[in-house]
Amino acid sequence: MKVLFSNPPWWLEQATVSQNGTSRDICLAGIRAGSRWPHTIHTYSTPDNFVFGGYLPYPFFMGYATTYAARATGAEVAMRDSLALRESYASYFNHLREARYDYIFIESASPSWDHDGKIIFAIKKVVPEARIVVTGPISSKAKEIMENFPVHAVIKGEYEKGSVRVLEGEEGIIEHDLLTLEEMNGAPFPYYDEVIAHRYWDDNPRGQSAPHAQVWSSRGCPFKCIFCVWPATMTGNDPDGTGKRSVRHYTPEYMEAFLSELTGKYGYSSIYFDDDTFNIGNAHVLKMSEVMSRVGLPWSAMCRADTSRMESWKVMRDSGCYGVKLGFESGNQWVVDNIVNKHLDLEHATRAVHEIKRLGMTVHGTFTYGLPGETHEQMMDTKRFVASLPLDTWQESGCAAIEGTPLSNLEEEKVQKAFPGAVADDNYVLEADGAKKWRELAFTLANS
Repeated sequence: MKVLFSNPPWWLEQATVSQNGTSRDICLAGIRAGSRWPHTIHTYSTPDNFVFGGYLPYPFFMGYATTYAARATGAEVAMRDSLALRESYASYFNHLREARYDYIFIESASPSWDHDGKIIFAIKKVVPEARIVVTGPISSKAKEIMENFPVHAVIKGEYEKGSVRVLEGEEGIIEHDLLTLEEMNGAPFPYYDEVIAHRYWDDNPRGQSAPHAQVWSSRGCPFKCIFCVWPATMTGNDPDGTGKRSVRHYTPEYMEAFLSELTGKYGYSSIYFDDDTFNIGNAHVLKMSEVMSRVGLPWSAMCRADTSRMESWKVMRDSGCYGVKLGFESGNQWVVDNIVNKHLDLEHATRAVHEIKRLGMTVHGTFTYGLPGETHEQMMDTKRFVASLPLDTWQESGCAAIEGTPLSNLEEEKVQKAFPGAVADDNYVLEADGAKKWRELAFTLANS
């Protein structure tokens, strides 16, 4: 039995731009698996032509499912990340013709689904005998997908165990079946392809050196931000934000063994922990700092400003941490509390930024605009808040409504008790691609 975990190509358009007297080809391309919020970006890579640099996330769920399914079933399992390969559609379909896989797993979400649905029909024409399995946040629409697309199964949530169930004969809708803590720490390390291992990259937070490895030290997040994808759809089952969410940590022993093997094999120069929230609790921070002291590589992490003690930032710094990403979402406290439901004190967050900077680390801040019920003046509050912080870098995006999140359900529900300030009124723009939404908002805000 031959199995493929596939992250297919996603190209939109190509143009030639002039920069410093030099003409270069640039593409509007998609980022799918590996990104919490799949979106379209401009890249100097073109089909069948990879150019290093820019945001390219490692497809975490796919990487773990590849090795898990291989060990559990004994099948011949491969992973093909066409986004990292930057391959053309012709190259991708030629590979499918030649390889003749029995099962093809595809991870998708709202921003890419219009494209991915067409890809599924195209795959069926090229290799009609292949069984196609859909995974990812789009699985919230499992019933509709099963009725309207030529797919064998749809797996909800993280899909290590679900993929095994499908390969052992199940079909149709596979409900959430998450790894237990024990199963997670007994699982094989995720798959890294030697051809593309060094292509994954994120410019932020500043200070990393290439090549850098993107890894997880935990799964899940207890918080319930209205737009957040993975805790609602992948590592939990809480689409309206009213249920319980949990965090599962990899043990220090698992992480040290994994990082030692990964860095030894590929010679990575830095590590980035892309957890939903790396610094949930001091205990995990202290244990992982000890691990990184022994690994001996500079590292960074996705964090919150308020989930660990102030003194923990120094512990992280002393173990080699050079920078963190911090999610603020808005610079207006009312918006943070009543629309986002983040439960973040912006004054405390400001103090944390200053402390991190005092320690000599870099800080990357994330902000989103165009939330439901958010006014123009509240968005300008965020602009002013960004300007007041000593951030090294920051990203601004339009608020994306990804299938399966509280935000995506707001249009239908109109009101949700966990988000009393969120209103799907005439001013709210429902858009799945946050980058596209920001491209439409940025000009207006810049000229206010």
